[in-house]
Amino acid sequence: MNSNTTMNAVVCHGPRDYRLERIARPDAGPNELLVRVGACGICASDRKCWSGAGMFWNDPWVKAPVVAGHEFFGFVEEMGPGAAEHFGVAEGDMVIAEQIVPCEKCRYCRSGSYWMCEKHDIFGFQRLSADGGLAEYMRFPANARVHKIPAEMPLEDAAIVEPLACAIHTVNRGDVQLDDVVVIAGAGPLGLMMAQVAHLKTPKKLIVIDPVDERLALARGFGADVTINPKTQDAVALVKEMTDGYGCDVYIEATGAPIGVTQGLQMIRKLGRFVEFSVFGHETSADWSIIGDRKELDVRGAHLGPYCYPVAIDLLSRKLVTSKGIVTHHYDLNDWDEALEVSARPDAVKVLVIPHARQAAE
Repeated sequence: MNSNTTMNAVVCHGPRDYRLERIARPDAGPNELLVRVGACGICASDRKCWSGAGMFWNDPWVKAPVVAGHEFFGFVEEMGPGAAEHFGVAEGDMVIAEQIVPCEKCRYCRSGSYWMCEKHDIFGFQRLSADGGLAEYMRFPANARVHKIPAEMPLEDAAIVEPLACAIHTVNRGDVQLDDVVVIAGAGPLGLMMAQVAHLKTPKKLIVIDPVDERLALARGFGADVTINPKTQDAVALVKEMTDGYGCDVYIEATGAPIGVTQGLQMIRKLGRFVEFSVFGHETSADWSIIGDRKELDVRGAHLGPYCYPVAIDLLSRKLVTSKGIVTHHYDLNDWDEALEVSARPDAVKVLVIPHARQAAE
């Protein structure tokens, strides 16, 4: 750490104990980058971690104190010895690091499945020495997986590269075919990105389910053929009706609510593909005999965005996927607590914290 230079950062000390603090700005060591953060998105997992959800704190999975934030991008400010060659970047380049920092030693990393790294360090949750994106600066360690972003990409698009990579991986896990009826449950930021990606796969029918009509309108604009509001409509009955009583071929769960799981088990056809993406704040119970004895389902998890960052950057560059309508709010780092609160509102889709916004305006 550079003891002579400080910066503002939001430090997680525990559940409901996040503080804006002045901390030492990190230095870039050998093969490392110092990055000036351009923006950091607020994720549903950030809210659940802040609120004390068990999956984060019962282990404990989170290693506090740690600077929060994992949906970030930034600009190369300084490079440690060898970093230019190591990462293939130059000062001033717009860059992003994947949210996981793989150990490169465990069986998963050695076999290429780095996103399932046994050590599983993720920016914003475990690493005080390579903290998260809710700060003015970040250090990308030598084992970070870094990607360049085209300089002309708008801030809002660059800020969704991380969740878009997760959306791409999730849709790919569904193995969407041309004659499939695909259901995406949940039209939050990830669900809306999944809808855009699934639309590019050109399934026979794309259905999006969400209780917020404004989000369903966005989903239709992103290519959904049918949208269903489960507050006013019988989602299971409607999907069965559209599929001659069989059910959907692919069901992608992106609600983070237990009902999203049980609804999907009812609505998916026999031998269907059920993709689970969400991070849940509470345990979810279901009749497992549906999975085996009754339907013989192919249940697949989806974690992070492995090998999908270059695809996400390319899709955004070619305007095949957009952040318009998804990025709804911008906040200065000093107002991080309001950003966190607003991110839970139905009228907010994706909330960005822009650490240097105030300085740029002055």
